Amino acid sequence: MNTTIPMENILVQQMSQLTFLSPEERQGIRESFPVKTFEKGHYLLKEGMVANDAFFVVKGCIREFKTLNGEEKTTAFYTENQSAINFGSQANGKPSAIYFICTETTTVAILNRKKEEALYQKHPRFESFCREGMEQMMGAQQETLTKFITLSPRERYLLLVDNRPDLINRIPQYQIASYLGIKPETLSRIRRKIMPGHS
Repeated sequence: MNTTIPMENILVQQMSQLTFLSPEERQGIRESFPVKTFEKGHYLLKEGMVANDAFFVVKGCIREFKTLNGEEKTTAFYTENQSAINFGSQANGKPSAIYFICTETTTVAILNRKKEEALYQKHPRFESFCREGMEQMMGAQQETLTKFITLSPRERYLLLVDNRPDLINRIPQYQIASYLGIKPETLSRIRRKIMPGHS
């Protein structure tokens, strides 16, 4: 179930801070990137689907995971002001190997590739804004992945606590453990050792 939100589009708000938008441009953004709310447990993308849409999180949380030998492996969490995008599937039209699921009631701006391209044709100057934002996001994700690969489980947890402390109370421990690449009991031991602080 989803609900369309009768509110000023979050992307209109953000782009208005960067540049003046004419009424026509504002309307074009609203029509191209609708804002909707989905209930907890709703799948925005499933394995085997082609990812025609990407999702900018206004409020809530999206979990990205893949299945390996029947077990879910969490690969990312997307919260406020982050975008959930399956680049490989969207760019090549190939079936997705990952899932996007709402871990709580989540409001997103839906970024549809065809609508986005149509918007760029009508308002070409938007393309540079969106490309710059995409490059920044991809760079940040790559930096996080590189850090995770080189860190120990304890260091990964401390990095999560320092950079995204909100996730600790929003996400079930077993999903955080999966994201960190460890077992829940290992995460419990790490947390016990560093509590009440982690210095």
